[in-house]
Amino acid sequence: MRSYVTEFIGTFFLVFTVGCTVLAKAPLAPLAIGAVLMVMVYAGGHVSGAHYNPAVTLAVFLRGRISLVDAFAYWTTQIVAGVVAALAAKYVVNPGRITELSPSGRALGTALLAEVVFTFALAYVVLNVATSKDHPNNSFYGLAIGFTVLAGALAVGGASGGAFNPAVALGAATMGLFAWTKIWIWLLADLLGGALAGAVFLVLNPEDRTLMNTSAETPAETSPV
Repeated sequence: MRSYVTEFIGTFFLVFTVGCTVLAKAPLAPLAIGAVLMVMVYAGGHVSGAHYNPAVTLAVFLRGRISLVDAFAYWTTQIVAGVVAALAAKYVVNPGRITELSPSGRALGTALLAEVVFTFALAYVVLNVATSKDHPNNSFYGLAIGFTVLAGALAVGGASGGAFNPAVALGAATMGLFAWTKIWIWLLADLLGGALAGAVFLVLNPEDRTLMNTSAETPAETSPV
């Protein structure tokens, strides 16, 4: 239960920050989003692994560091937190008319590719800095994860909305930022990016296969995730 509450808190603050900064059209929105993810990763990494993202949870599951039961519980918690945070952000900002992002034609393919690439990058970074046995008890994992989201938002935020996270995408749709009819774009791309990251990590780190499906180690004993 501690892990699920931690996942709720971290995902809530991530989506709430996304909503408040994007709805208010804050010029430093990417920096705020990357920063809040960084601090929430440091705050909750020793408790839940600080996924705050169904795509990251999928990558960690495929990598073998979380059970299927816990993965489903994390996914449920993250999605609920994202929707609640979106409602809270919309109430706080009260933005009025919102133009939703609804990619079609070439823009649809661009959004798909951008989301796959940077969700892969995010999950790949998480797996390497927070689950690899080569980096036990490191102190840079939060910075690496937060800066990956910052880089992605700056690089392709204008093309895809810069979700890189199904919970963020669902929150964005709840706020009216993403079209519900096109929500499959972000769900498909982000989960695919997470799955690819999990597969690539195992190919590049075959020695870590010995840790697969062993959840006896607590995050504090090994690494944040």
